[in-house]
Amino acid sequence: MTTPHQALARIIDTCQPTTLVVCGKIAGQVGDHWCHHHSDSAITTLDPEAPNDAFPLPRTQDLALITGTLEHLNHEQGEILLGQLRNYGTHQIAVVVADSPEWAFTDFIALGFRRQAEVEGENESLTLYTYNIDSYNHKRAWNNPDNWANPEMWGKAWW
Repeated sequence: MTTPHQALARIIDTCQPTTLVVCGKIAGQVGDHWCHHHSDSAITTLDPEAPNDAFPLPRTQDLALITGTLEHLNHEQGEILLGQLRNYGTHQIAVVVADSPEWAFTDFIALGFRRQAEVEGENESLTLYTYNIDSYNHKRAWNNPDNWANPEMWGKAWW
């Protein structure tokens, strides 16, 4: 089974970020390793005890890695963190979270995340969830000017 380090290393290698947000011990280790080997990369580290204090971020980031954080926040604060990262902060997000009644599969699906993999923690079962703005909202065949009542108005009027 894959470890959290390996899972996040694969994601960061695939994403090739130049800007990175990390929160949590493992996320910080993976992010530091990436930035050490890619001098053109910049890293922003959030405090796992109060990650929402860092918002708004100075600019949109390429990737956020979150580990060992949601388990220590109340559910509302965790949703705020993920929502701010998703809506204002990053293009892609990877979250490793321990299996618990506090954070269920449906909580992540409701926020637009996908369950990627089960990963093996030191003493617990962990799950990797990801969010990618580029693949979140797929193109729909009906969402074009040909299928509208007034195609000549496509892109002209917003209500």
